[in-house]
Amino acid sequence: KVAIKGIERELICPACKELFTHPLILPCQHNVCHKCVKEILFAFEDSFADGGSESSNQSSPRIRILASSMDRIDRISRPGIKHSSLTPRSTLFPCPGCQRDIDLGERGINGLFRNFTLETIVERYRQAARAAIAIMCDFCKPPPQESTKSCMDCSASYCNECFKVHHPWGTLKAQHEYVGPTTNFRPKILMCPEHEMERVNMYCEICRRPVCHLCKLGGCHANHRVTTMSTAYKTLKEKLSKDIEYLISKESQVKAHITQLDLLLKEAEYNSERAKQEASQSFEKLYHVLEEKKSAAIRAIETSKNIRLEKLQTQVEEYQGLLENNGLVGYAQEVLKETDPSCFVQTAKQLHVRIQKATESLKTFRPAAETTFEDFVMDTAKQEDILGELSFHSNGLEIPEINEEQSRMYNKALISWECPGKTDSADIYVLEYHKLNREEENVVWQKIEVCGKNKVVSNLDDDSCYAFRVRGYKGSICSPWSREVILRTPPAPVFSFLFDDKCGYNNEHLHLNPRRTSVESRAGFPLLLGSERLQVGCYTTLDYIIGDTGIAKGKHFWAFRVEAYSYLVKVGVVPSNKIQKLFHSTHDVTSPRYEQDSGHDSGSEDAFFDSSQPCTLVTLGMKKFFIPTTPAAPKDPESRMLPLPSCLGICLDCDRGRVGFYDAGRMKCLYECEVDCSGIMYPAFALMGGAAVQLEEAVIAKYRECNDDI
Repeated sequence: KVAIKGIERELICPACKELFTHPLILPCQHNVCHKCVKEILFAFEDSFADGGSESSNQSSPRIRILASSMDRIDRISRPGIKHSSLTPRSTLFPCPGCQRDIDLGERGINGLFRNFTLETIVERYRQAARAAIAIMCDFCKPPPQESTKSCMDCSASYCNECFKVHHPWGTLKAQHEYVGPTTNFRPKILMCPEHEMERVNMYCEICRRPVCHLCKLGGCHANHRVTTMSTAYKTLKEKLSKDIEYLISKESQVKAHITQLDLLLKEAEYNSERAKQEASQSFEKLYHVLEEKKSAAIRAIETSKNIRLEKLQTQVEEYQGLLENNGLVGYAQEVLKETDPSCFVQTAKQLHVRIQKATESLKTFRPAAETTFEDFVMDTAKQEDILGELSFHSNGLEIPEINEEQSRMYNKALISWECPGKTDSADIYVLEYHKLNREEENVVWQKIEVCGKNKVVSNLDDDSCYAFRVRGYKGSICSPWSREVILRTPPAPVFSFLFDDKCGYNNEHLHLNPRRTSVESRAGFPLLLGSERLQVGCYTTLDYIIGDTGIAKGKHFWAFRVEAYSYLVKVGVVPSNKIQKLFHSTHDVTSPRYEQDSGHDSGSEDAFFDSSQPCTLVTLGMKKFFIPTTPAAPKDPESRMLPLPSCLGICLDCDRGRVGFYDAGRMKCLYECEVDCSGIMYPAFALMGGAAVQLEEAVIAKYRECNDDI
């Protein structure tokens, strides 16, 4: 039985997920029910007839056809071949077992063999399954037959033959009630176990059991409190219903706990496998480092050996030549016999060099190379001690957390972190970062050691996302990595400038700080004195200020902050040839925003301002960012209002003639438009009423100091 039960997976059709019925062997050696093969092929035929719609894929509730298989099927009808009703025109069959298109050949289903062996095994499995739950006849001689009926009056099960014998026609037993085979023989009337002829009709509340009237009159329940069966039925049913309702109400909670425990089991198993994998990877890295060091050391020793052997071999050859000095001396003596001066000098000069060299070699002997390799002995004692102390992460070190509010990305990245316990338990921190690139399969982290809790990272690519993480070290023990934080760099190099306090600067309405990094409009007496026309309109004034540095070419980015209380601020760019027009235009504008006589809100000054401005500006104020009115902009005014970011940025591309306005915190573009960059472009700002603008400070070297408080 165990063997039969264990092979159930092998007896399931991959198409209908039920036991095989007349299985056919496909060319790929997978088995599919004969009925399933026909349904799949007919489903394809219907799909092609309907144009391959998705709804046609569901022509059979038992079979689900993949769209990818439909795209690959071959509908070309071969000439000269007559297809039967069971063989669709397509010669390819999508096997549900291997998900491949199988060529059934010209005969289609008729060319497939039935798997009689598999049919036999399936039948044996069915018989074993039926035998495990079958109810046998109680009256058959061994071996008993499977019962077909159960008599509720006799409380017994019978096969067909035994039932006829024990319930002959025309007798009282023929009147018995019979049902299908069962082992649950329930009596029609519940009788008292103590008084077998009496029916139970009361319920003892003390003993909590049904009783008859004789039990109450003179039996063991004579002095007990009893109630009628109908009352007990109603009371117990109400209690049971309430208890069931309570259990049902808590069922979701229990299921949630079970689900949570299942997740914890899977998580524990997954984390253990991951920990083993990470441990294996760590040791593999050590093995890799050791193998590299080993290879480098062996290469160095081999190179030194070759050099030394070459020197010694050369010296051997030199001294080998000394053994031939006798011939050299004889040759020299013959040369001395030469009487012609010119011939003698020609030969004797080279000969004298050889004689001199041999003479010097004989005077002093010194090996050309050392034979010892003492310089190549490696001291690994320190490394052995470190490996001996190798252990897992210590729970004593807190996991640092990168503070996203204090961290920022501008001209450089300032990464700040802190420990949850506010204690500096680590001696040193390691900050790692890498550029997010979908094309790179292997991530290479850049590592920086930091003695404090913040670090400035330079040389980052523009318009790119970087992931940062940090961990603490105390001796050889390290904490786990912190959660990765992703920051995006500005879309262009950062452009640095200050507010210009000379060109058009109105010190009566505007106030600059000494560093010229912030400007504030003063809604004071000048505005009040000019409000004499308040009864016929709203007196407004815009005070402009520009940057002290211009941009002639390239792509640049700068950021600033607008105070939350600001009523109206306009920001953008202005070309040099329109600066004079900007500052000499009329500042005082009468706007019919509200007139008592008109009684309506025209809003016409918005169009007036947009059309009359000599520069490209967007409007900010009252904690809103207003998208300018353009043909492509939404018509609904509320749709053009965005929440004002805490930090805004402007990206000017002079080469393309475009300017973009960004949420500098997320480096997300809010609005972009074309701009005339024919001249030198300057950052421009306009303020009205109570408003203030603060330029974003560049990340400078002072943040590199080891200081916990930034």
